[in-house]
Amino acid sequence: MAAETAAAKSEPGLLARAWDSDVAYSFRHSPVAMVAALVAFVMVFAAAFAQWVAPHNPFDLATISLMDASLPPAWEAQGNPKFWLGTDDQGRDVFSAILFGMRISLMIGLASVVLSVILGVGLGLLSGYVGGRLDAFIMRVCDVMLSFPAILVALLIDGVFRAVLPRDAHSEVAFYVLVLAIALSGWVQYARTVRGSTLVEKNKEYVQAARVIGVSKLAIMLKHVLPNVTGPVLVLATVHIASAILTEATLSFLGVGVPPTTPSLGTLIRIGNEFLFSGEWWITIFPGVALVLLVLSVNLLGDWLRDALNPRLR
Repeated sequence: MAAETAAAKSEPGLLARAWDSDVAYSFRHSPVAMVAALVAFVMVFAAAFAQWVAPHNPFDLATISLMDASLPPAWEAQGNPKFWLGTDDQGRDVFSAILFGMRISLMIGLASVVLSVILGVGLGLLSGYVGGRLDAFIMRVCDVMLSFPAILVALLIDGVFRAVLPRDAHSEVAFYVLVLAIALSGWVQYARTVRGSTLVEKNKEYVQAARVIGVSKLAIMLKHVLPNVTGPVLVLATVHIASAILTEATLSFLGVGVPPTTPSLGTLIRIGNEFLFSGEWWITIFPGVALVLLVLSVNLLGDWLRDALNPRLR
């Protein structure tokens, strides 16, 4: 009994094993990944808790004054120390608007990626494991989707909803329409990746043994094949978050994104672009810098994760 207790104490805990893993070792020895993770964490934390982090609430009309409109950043001669990055044409604090807008962009990006993963992984598993005509049909749909740019597919889907829904109703469901449009334009890469991995996994011994003992096809796909194809999906999802945020920003910049009452980073850039040539550069430059930092940090993390999970690069 004492020997078993001593052996249990000598075994490293879950956190210790995770810290000594190959992925953690790769992260600790990659300065780029560490800096990207720090930048991404700070931006996500600030966006998630914007109502407490932001010095002002840019959507509270009681705290907004037109007398504060178009103020330059605080370090310039006419700047106000209360507004670090200046104000827009309505007197809203640009820094606070960036934090609230970044939260909308992150919510749309994460929600669309989750929906894309569910749809793409499910269809990829079916296509690779079942095969036959179902596989051929799903792959032909993927080929058609890949023939068009993702932004064009998203624009088409958003346009269909705008034509079907009343004008007043569309602004209320614009967030969900945008998530669906981005998700339907990004599920293909998950389906093709999971299909290729499933074709390899379904011919291995553990899958054949499960068939012999009478395990159903659905159980084999979910309990045996799916856990072994999630590695590439995780890397794709990390990189896809950045591209989904960019797609949302592009749609909002074109005027087909979220309404101005709940602006994202793309909406802030579009609004500021109208005042760029009048000398009020801070209204569009700072949201653009925030978008670049967010997307770049997530992309760098995705590149590091791809290399860390690739055994050939270890």
